[in-house]
Amino acid sequence: MIQIDATGKRALVMGVTNARSLGWAIAKKLHHAGAELAFSYQGERLRGELEKLTRDLPNPRLYQVDVTRPEELEMLFQDLKATWGSLDYVVHSIAFAPRAAMAGRYVETTRDDWVTALEVSAFSLVAVAREAEPLLNEGGGIVTLSFYAAEKVVPKYNVMGVAKSALEASVRYLAYDLGAKGVRINAVSAGPVKTIAARSIPGFMKMYKRFTEVAPLGRPVLQEDVGNLGLFLLSPLAAAITGETVYVDSGFHVMGMDLSDD
Repeated sequence: MIQIDATGKRALVMGVTNARSLGWAIAKKLHHAGAELAFSYQGERLRGELEKLTRDLPNPRLYQVDVTRPEELEMLFQDLKATWGSLDYVVHSIAFAPRAAMAGRYVETTRDDWVTALEVSAFSLVAVAREAEPLLNEGGGIVTLSFYAAEKVVPKYNVMGVAKSALEASVRYLAYDLGAKGVRINAVSAGPVKTIAARSIPGFMKMYKRFTEVAPLGRPVLQEDVGNLGLFLLSPLAAAITGETVYVDSGFHVMGMDLSDD
């Protein structure tokens, strides 16, 4: 079994809200590989949960950051520069769309809801990459989280699907910009996972059940699967991989239509 050693590496994980968060799944893998971790969270109401999750980690750094406020992002990376000097990995696990924008039809999306979803879920990656770039060491990496709805219609995912499309396009353009420094960036496209955020999507459990029926492997995707892929993409094992959207979805995305007998 190949062991990934991240001893001496420093990683910032953004957007962990609870133990089911996919960002936390990657953070755990980084911790077990030996990396030192810092976390950002969106609001003070989330700090207590994050403190519980990280209480057994050695010296975790916690930052309250609203990614729609440039000054808060700047302060985060200024503090990391002052305390760590440099950075190796960034995990971007941030997405949001108003529930109203996902409950109805996409054509009914309001301008405000569209802008909110795109700013938080896609532009935030660009803003984070810009602030992180001066700190990132050669060979470092960024990982963000996407979903199949970025390329195919998933009813009720609506504006979030459009945001994920923008996110994946941003990964490609950022790969070009960051590549000259030897920094890689990739997106993990996970199948439906039972996170708190996913359960807020209208019809999620129906989607989850159908996914398992159609996917070639016939099994759901677990947090651990996402964590393993995230760690791999950040590690030297993926040294020549950048600008990619990599699927961890039991093969669901390869299917065109399901003609099997009921």
